[in-house]
Amino acid sequence: MHIRGDHARLVVGGRLDVVSAADARAALHTAVDSGRGDLVLDLTELDSWDATGLGVIMGAHRRAGRANRRLVLRGVPPQMQRLLVATRLHRILAIEAER
Repeated sequence: MHIRGDHARLVVGGRLDVVSAADARAALHTAVDSGRGDLVLDLTELDSWDATGLGVIMGAHRRAGRANRRLVLRGVPPQMQRLLVATRLHRILAIEAER
């Protein structure tokens, strides 16, 4: 897993899973805590996520809300989009529409 970016936009790539969760959580928390406005999480390079990875995303969403920010998911791969719909998390998370 790799994460690059700043407090306004992060690109997440590779696998977001139990192995990478701690590093991802730390990077997301730092980005949320050090910025203002929307935090865009670009997932176009993400290969997969497991339940732990999804939990990291939800935790960042909650933390952003407490900081009066909004976590926006961009470029959600189709398979992951289907999981968000199946779990109804697409109703909670801000997901940028495909262009």
